[in-house]
Amino acid sequence: MIGPDDRPPRSTPVISKTGNRRAEDRVDSETKGIPALVDAPPAPQPSAKGAAPDAPPSAQDDHLALLRRIQYLLGGLLVLFVLWSISLAKVVILPIVLGVLIALTLSPLVRWLAKRGVPRGIAAVLLIALIGFTSAFGLYMLSGPASRLVETLPQVQAEAETKLASVKDKLRQVREAEEQVQEMTEPDPSPADGPEDVTRVLVDEPGMIETALASLAGTGTALVIALILSMFLLASGDMFQTKLVRAFPKLRDKKRALKISHDIERQISRYLGAITVINAGLGLAVGLTLHGLGMPYAYVWGVAAFLLNYLPYLGAMIGVVAVAAVSVVTYDTLGAMLVPPALYLVLTSIEGQMITPVLVGRHLSLNAAAVFVAVIFWAWLWGAAGALMAVPFLVFVKVVCDNVPGLGFIGLFLGGDDRATSRRRS
Repeated sequence: MIGPDDRPPRSTPVISKTGNRRAEDRVDSETKGIPALVDAPPAPQPSAKGAAPDAPPSAQDDHLALLRRIQYLLGGLLVLFVLWSISLAKVVILPIVLGVLIALTLSPLVRWLAKRGVPRGIAAVLLIALIGFTSAFGLYMLSGPASRLVETLPQVQAEAETKLASVKDKLRQVREAEEQVQEMTEPDPSPADGPEDVTRVLVDEPGMIETALASLAGTGTALVIALILSMFLLASGDMFQTKLVRAFPKLRDKKRALKISHDIERQISRYLGAITVINAGLGLAVGLTLHGLGMPYAYVWGVAAFLLNYLPYLGAMIGVVAVAAVSVVTYDTLGAMLVPPALYLVLTSIEGQMITPVLVGRHLSLNAAAVFVAVIFWAWLWGAAGALMAVPFLVFVKVVCDNVPGLGFIGLFLGGDDRATSRRRS
């Protein structure tokens, strides 16, 4: 007998591709025309474990807008905090910035001396010593006339009030008439319940001489610290530039950092060097002109014009007002009073509109509105010292923006008229 295990295995039928296709066609033809009774829902897609459902688009947009507003608010608070910190740390930051500017101005001269065989350390010490000696000698020579001029200020004020008494009377009459008109048009205020006891408190403020001496002492201390720092920076050579290049990993970033550093040094040194020469010529012209007109302490006014011209726009206005105040006391007629400030204004206008654009604008062109805003801003933040450093700060920002991708529009805005610059170069 043959058991079930002894039976020969059935052979699996082999269906060819053609037969399989025919079978599928036969099934399709059989099921064609049968209506679908129930539409089966699509099978749910597996989702990640713990994933939250997507929020509506409107909710996502509101959330992103809120985050953006918070980001702007935090950025504004950060800017205010930085400005407050800079203003608070003026005593520390100001000598450092001044030392860096002095080093940038003198670095081409130190490099030139180094190429002639003078060691950088010795060249730096000699230049800083020369600047310190010149400044001390100038202050010593000006201390006598300046102190006498300060001592005569009360007398000058009294004489000015005497000569301008008629003008003050007319202004007083106009003010009284204005008060009368105001009393006629406005109702009387309700009377108070009773007389009020008013206690006057007199505050003993320091005089003008004490304030000037304190300011001069602070300026001298900052200048000494700046000169010492600039001496170390000049003696170190290209050490900081080398460290700056090594700080960037990519070659492209290294080249960009080196180009920015060289451009900042070249632009600031050219600007400060040219402005110093121009200011010296302006101070000499102002001193000789006022001396010819018989103004007292004419060479003091020349030095004042030299220093004030470092303040763009503001320096010329301050000089004109100061010369006008002294000329009111010095001369008796109105025509003679107007000549010294008018000539001062003419000289500063020639310097600002003709000489400086030719010598400085050939290599550096800045937007006049941007320069004025920068001077006002830094004068508000740091006083006169900030106004002196406004243009170098602006040059620094422009050079960085011109070489950093994405900030080119800022450098374009800070730049001057390209057509005028090209005409001056040609």
